Amino acid sequence: MSVIQSGTSYQPTAGARFTTKELCLCAVMSTVVFLATFVPKIPIPLGYAHMGDAAIFLIVMLIPKRPALLAACIGSTMADIIGGFYIWSAPTIIIKLIMAYIVYIIARPDKESTGFTKTAAAFTAASLWMTFGYAAFGAVLYDSAAAGIASAYGLLVKSVVNTAAALVLLKPLKKSIHISM
Repeated sequence: MSVIQSGTSYQPTAGARFTTKELCLCAVMSTVVFLATFVPKIPIPLGYAHMGDAAIFLIVMLIPKRPALLAACIGSTMADIIGGFYIWSAPTIIIKLIMAYIVYIIARPDKESTGFTKTAAAFTAASLWMTFGYAAFGAVLYDSAAAGIASAYGLLVKSVVNTAAALVLLKPLKKSIHISM
């Protein structure tokens, strides 16, 4: 077991166990994603719109990689399960993990010089992936390409709103939230 001091740069190695801080952070952030996904439900074809993607974008930009990626999957999947969208739980795990990872690799939140344009590009690329992922899984789950395509417009509109909200909130949150591992 390693000791982690506050203020040090902590990068877990492959296969390293989660620390208590990482587990607690993951649990709290999973709850944030769940609430942002579950509470403001706006019906769209094959599902509902919500603010969970904005929460995922912000979490990936503000906390370390491992708890951020897990929180994106766990919070979103719990919203599907508790909301009665059981059939979507497995696709959600895959889609949200990749979505969060796209933001991480493009925006590089571990670098302090991430600019607005790069961040907006990361959120946009992740949103496009999410739209494609849900449309593709919708086509497979409902055995209809038309059903999958029908969901794309609502998902794109939801993505624009989530991206705008995350971009507006990111700078003030970066100033006020300081998490050390």
